[in-house]
Amino acid sequence: MMRKKIIIPFVAAVLFGAAGFTAVVKSDFFEIAKQLEIFTSLYKELNMNYVDKVSPSALMDNAIKGVLEDLDPYTVYWNEQAVEDARIKNSGVYTGVGASMRYKDKQLVVVEVFENYPADNAGLRAGDLIIKIDQVSVSSYEDDPRELIKGAAGSKVEVVYSRQGKTNTAFVTRGAVEVSAVPYYTLINQDIGYIVLSKFNNKTTSQTKSALEDLKLQGAKKIILDLRGNPGGLLNQAIGVVNLFVPKGEVITTTQSVIEKYNKVYKTTAEPFDVDIPLAVLVNGRSASASEIVSGGLQDLDRGVIIGARSFGKGLVQRPKNLTYGSQLKVTISRYYTPSGRCIQALDYWNRDENGNPVRLDPKKYNAFKTKGGRTVYDGGGILPDIEIESAKFSPITTALLKENAIFNYATQYRYDNNIERWEDFDFTDKDFQGFLKYLKNSDFDFETQTELKFKQALRRAEDDGLKKQIQSSFKGLMASIKEAKKKKITEKKREIIALLKAEILKQYFYSSGLYAYQVINNPEIRAAVEVLNNESKYRKILK
Repeated sequence: MMRKKIIIPFVAAVLFGAAGFTAVVKSDFFEIAKQLEIFTSLYKELNMNYVDKVSPSALMDNAIKGVLEDLDPYTVYWNEQAVEDARIKNSGVYTGVGASMRYKDKQLVVVEVFENYPADNAGLRAGDLIIKIDQVSVSSYEDDPRELIKGAAGSKVEVVYSRQGKTNTAFVTRGAVEVSAVPYYTLINQDIGYIVLSKFNNKTTSQTKSALEDLKLQGAKKIILDLRGNPGGLLNQAIGVVNLFVPKGEVITTTQSVIEKYNKVYKTTAEPFDVDIPLAVLVNGRSASASEIVSGGLQDLDRGVIIGARSFGKGLVQRPKNLTYGSQLKVTISRYYTPSGRCIQALDYWNRDENGNPVRLDPKKYNAFKTKGGRTVYDGGGILPDIEIESAKFSPITTALLKENAIFNYATQYRYDNNIERWEDFDFTDKDFQGFLKYLKNSDFDFETQTELKFKQALRRAEDDGLKKQIQSSFKGLMASIKEAKKKKITEKKREIIALLKAEILKQYFYSSGLYAYQVINNPEIRAAVEVLNNESKYRKILK
């Protein structure tokens, strides 16, 4: 019986190896077969002889992760559930409770509830800590407990959660949830249409076109397309969105690979919606992939003014390859390039520094390219805006605050400490910012800079050289100085941090719709877009 348990995952591994490699690099077939045979014997001996009981599936999962970990982070193995999750994500509709949740360190936290969906109607709120789901304890559940939330439309799920130290129970009736690619659009100043494009799923192009049609009927003569925070998605939808504004037959992106069949040119294929309407596109450091294809294509074709901060720089193309038992390998097959020839990818995962981190191109080595109209643009990863706005940037400190959930946690606390009934009345004052700094101090927030990392490495080298004792005191003083400098850096990046705090607080009070309504009036990037669209000479000058 033990041998049968071993053989099943091994067959999957062989098929994985054969499907993933032999079709492409047939000259490596013998070496692949040899390594798989070695792995087979090792895998079998471990299962049969290890001192403690081991799980064949867990061993195989770890083995697959080991194979992939030195590649880029987008080449991943998807089990059957992950494949289904990706399908649902791209479809734009799923059955659930209408809330996004974060699972980390055995804790399941509600990150956002969607307005008028089951979780919202049942009273769940951002920041709630889920303790049990249908009497199953989250802390003792071995798999991802978010799977327990899922179920058939009309069925109920019992959720026990903690809020502000008090335990509560909610009964949530699951239902259809629409993941809108265009969650918000409106008319600004009677003649500027503003469209938020949050993702690229199967409905993106059609929903964007519908918003454009409605806004033009309302009197829109100019358009702002907001791609900030959009992580990307389907390539064909990115091409479709650009096609709304540029003629049929334009090259929007090309893909290049060492594998000939993946070298492709993607052009617009339909008649456009409007090739003349003035256009401003907002991007930031969390605009990635398909968002960069849209913004880069429009910039290279001189079709719109890009505003905000340099985009993320995710220019690697993935394609799912079917494996056995409904699983898939999502593998990087090529790189994206803009119409002018710029590579979107920022990090070089094939060349790493001494710490194993991917290398980023030195700004001094950026290459110049020409747009369709002759403007000079540069590579370097991501899309550099025509107009840069300080508040749109993500410095290392703001990235660390987001990564450690300090922004989210403080916003949750702020919501329970302050009563705000209308988004129009919201204001985040200097006093509030001081409260945030106090919160960081009390929560012992810290992050490691590259400077600290390098000095720690130097100290370890000094120990090898027998010099640690002589420089220990100087090292401690140096690290103390860096710590003080980091505190000052938080204050220096006040505008960036406040922008993020405002966004999270507003979303928790008034959902995404309230956040967007507030930003239309108060956000610096949107105001900059309105200003340039209302200044025809400036708009034309940028594009020429």
